[in-house]
Amino acid sequence: SSSSSLADTSTTSTPPCLSPSLNTVSAISSKLNEVHTEKKQNFSNRDSLCKSHVLPRPTALYPLCAFPKLAPAQTGPQEGWVVQQGLLSCLLTSFFPLEIKIHWEYFDGKCYYFSIDRMSWYKAKTQCEEMHSRLAIINSFAKQNFVMFRTRNERFWIGLTDGNSEGEWEWIDGTDYKSTFWKEGEPNNSGNNEDCAHIWTSGQWNDVYCTFECYYLCEKPVPN
Repeated sequence: SSSSSLADTSTTSTPPCLSPSLNTVSAISSKLNEVHTEKKQNFSNRDSLCKSHVLPRPTALYPLCAFPKLAPAQTGPQEGWVVQQGLLSCLLTSFFPLEIKIHWEYFDGKCYYFSIDRMSWYKAKTQCEEMHSRLAIINSFAKQNFVMFRTRNERFWIGLTDGNSEGEWEWIDGTDYKSTFWKEGEPNNSGNNEDCAHIWTSGQWNDVYCTFECYYLCEKPVPN
């Protein structure tokens, strides 16, 4: 069976990806089809649309052996992913789009991604767009509270700027600029060039140079 075939490869001294048999590849392809079907079925749960098991990106042309096997305790179905002997984990990373491998959090009908890397506001805006999302729009107390408790008093870019006209703050999607949560004394346009907003101490907002490197917060609708 495909299970025994995969298990047998773990006892050999030669990595199985160096000479994969057609039967092994066929078995994996069949398993991927099952995973794809199961993943689509799991999308009926709105939370599972945002949260997925984080798997490493493939680093080889043949990704099956790019990373070590998972420990026995880590094998088996996990959050909609099927991992058999740890060998499918790398292949799955190339099977699903990047945006569903990154950890998204669900809140009030949307998915949110709190980045773990820092960059300028413009690069962050592009990064969100490449993940079919946008820098977050915070236009309610409920959303502000959700974000505030997850930003760890770190700086996170949001989709707010007065780059078009100084002092005229605008959300990047045209949402009405009403609810504001600026830190006391902000925005102050220190240095006459602070045109981008980020979340800072206690979740309050601050304006800063757009070239400053911050973490960033992306949001997108729940996928269909």
